[in-house]
Amino acid sequence: TTCWDGARNYEARNLLRFTKLGQQAFSCHSNCREPGIGAIVKIVKEAYPDHTQFDQEDPSYDSTSKKENPKRSMVDVQFVRMTKRFIRLSQIKAHHPAHKAHGGPLKNVMLFAKQCLSILPLTQEEFDFVLGLEEEKPG
Repeated sequence: TTCWDGARNYEARNLLRFTKLGQQAFSCHSNCREPGIGAIVKIVKEAYPDHTQFDQEDPSYDSTSKKENPKRSMVDVQFVRMTKRFIRLSQIKAHHPAHKAHGGPLKNVMLFAKQCLSILPLTQEEFDFVLGLEEEKPG
């Protein structure tokens, strides 16, 4: 179990605040050559003030954030399992055009409109489809 801290984007912060206890999420690797999903985690503590915003030694320090009205939030996540294989973002993106044109679970997924955010909501149908990709051979 660890905290998911350092979300600096306000939209990402707002989305973190809507996560619910027990909800599952993908743990994505984005600061690498080929971004993708490597594990599943679950929310074990709902949103609370991100302590890094008050720590002057932390890169996420924000001198304008006040303890009585914090700007940033974080959640605690717990490891559930590794995905059966690394699911590349490019593999997920490859399904989007067909789903958008002909209907499918990824037709409205926010991932392709808001991909720079560290958190994005998925419907259960979207989550299940992406998780099903771990069974496919990478293309």
